[in-house]
Amino acid sequence: MEIGRYYLRREHYTAAINRFRVVVEDFQTTTHTVEALHRLVEAYLSLGLVDEAQTAGAILGYNYQSTAWYEDSYQLLTKQGLEPRSRGNGWLAQIYRQSLQGKWL
Repeated sequence: MEIGRYYLRREHYTAAINRFRVVVEDFQTTTHTVEALHRLVEAYLSLGLVDEAQTAGAILGYNYQSTAWYEDSYQLLTKQGLEPRSRGNGWLAQIYRQSLQGKWL
């Protein structure tokens, strides 16, 4: 997480995304997962990848809706006229389908 935050502060968004992705994919049970999802929303929005940002926000909202991380992500998305929902077919959309909808294929 610390390295991902470092990259995010220096606007190296792709490197930051790769670090946060490891947390979300490989360490789902850690307490850092909620922050990693929020940081993914930030990084994806900074790159203009709105589908990925919305999907990260949807996962965050489903699992961690009562957290300040979700509140911040929700505000980031709604300021741009977006909403947290699964979009596209990227790696986050696959996680959304598998974990939230129970669709494994």
